[in-house]
Amino acid sequence: MVDNLFEKIEKALARHALLLLLVFIPALSALMHQRVFSLDLMSIHVWRQTQTQSTIVNFYEEDFNILHPRRNDRGSGDGIFRMEFPLMQWLYAGVHKALNNNDITITRILCFLTGIFSAWGIFLFIRLLFGAVLPALLGAWAFTFSPAFYYYTLNPMPDNFALCCGIWGLVAYAQWRGQKPGWVYWALSMFMLSLATLSKLPFVLFFAAPLLDASIQAWATRDGWAWAMRCAIAALSLSLPFWWYATVVPSWQGNGIVQGIFGATQSPWKLFDYFQHNLISTLPELLLNFAALPFFVFGLYQLFKHKSLRDKSLWPFAASGILLCSYFLFEINMITKIHDYYLFPFLPFLFVVVAYGMLQWLQHGKGWLKGLAFLLLLLMPFFAWLRMEGRWDPSFPHFNVDLLRYRQDLRQAAPKDALCVVGDDESHFIYFYHLDKKGWGFHHSQLSADRLKLVISEGARFLYSDNRAVDTSAQVRPFLDSLVLERGSFKVWRLVE
Repeated sequence: MVDNLFEKIEKALARHALLLLLVFIPALSALMHQRVFSLDLMSIHVWRQTQTQSTIVNFYEEDFNILHPRRNDRGSGDGIFRMEFPLMQWLYAGVHKALNNNDITITRILCFLTGIFSAWGIFLFIRLLFGAVLPALLGAWAFTFSPAFYYYTLNPMPDNFALCCGIWGLVAYAQWRGQKPGWVYWALSMFMLSLATLSKLPFVLFFAAPLLDASIQAWATRDGWAWAMRCAIAALSLSLPFWWYATVVPSWQGNGIVQGIFGATQSPWKLFDYFQHNLISTLPELLLNFAALPFFVFGLYQLFKHKSLRDKSLWPFAASGILLCSYFLFEINMITKIHDYYLFPFLPFLFVVVAYGMLQWLQHGKGWLKGLAFLLLLLMPFFAWLRMEGRWDPSFPHFNVDLLRYRQDLRQAAPKDALCVVGDDESHFIYFYHLDKKGWGFHHSQLSADRLKLVISEGARFLYSDNRAVDTSAQVRPFLDSLVLERGSFKVWRLVE
């Protein structure tokens, strides 16, 4: 009787899958994020968030040329600062321009919609791989409530956009290899994976599965011409990312991402500590969700139990997994214990395993085991909320809280177009973004008499500082004309001209 009840639930879920996917999942996620949409940027990785949002705002306010992404820590220069290709920032700025409004709520809504498209892509990807609606729906549900994805899906970070493009590239690839093989889906897959790679370089690893699959097919059919054409389309798709990164990477002075573990300064024991932390904490707690962990483990068990990896059709995904793990080891010194968003390329493959575990569990589980499966599914949103809700706490924004408390007063203390010296901010992005100012940033001992004299000669007119040692310094005091404003720990000084 209990089994019959669960079978009816499974059939009902499959029957209403599109309604649940297109309406219920987005509505539930929006409701859970409801209070966040109007909040300004704060919390974990606010450094990267403000960097991205500043680029969006500068596209909106200044130069809309996609090749000219600008930062606020620019001195008296133009501020052009190229990292990843700023496609997401440019598109979001275009929406801001169309609405004639650069409110952060608009950016958060765009981020949320990007996340929803990612979840829909996961549904289609799993649906095409398994040929069944139920595991696809449950996989998309689990993916939506991955705590890391749940948190970042409202934060302006190019990783979200790259993940979305990468997932849809995998969808087109799965369509090509399965139901509708042909050149259109292959070209579409390469194009979407190209956009993902442009937006964040590590997503270039997503090319591995389709290219290996095409090679296996060519070997089996002895169709070298088709293989060569597919490789040519892939090479053409990779040409723009190659050009962009070949141009900008040499300018990434001091960026440890490029050297990876070969530039590590940490001891081997510290690197091992990072490895075990990501394995036993980040993976189950942030990437998966504790409620999804049993399905992931069961999915892996079933794959090895049935020796599924001997199936050649799975080799492309196994190769992708190996490359992703190699990427993780290469960047372990940069990922450390906090950069969980560096692991976004793992998400589609992790949740394919989760969905496979769910499918096997529901097919072979009886009675209370099926009940446990549905209980875990219901707990996923709660665990995601419980783990991440505290991150959006305005009283603990992960920077000087006075910047939020007195933001409007501080912004108005100096004209918007006045060049300012701003600190004490290690990021050189957070304070500039919240103060809506441009100029020179400083951190700790970076502000000296010689530096102040130089920046004043280049046009600096105001000093924003929350470091009391700065305005009491014998080196700095001679360059301070008058106190314009004091709010909390912040002081705004007019500089001597």
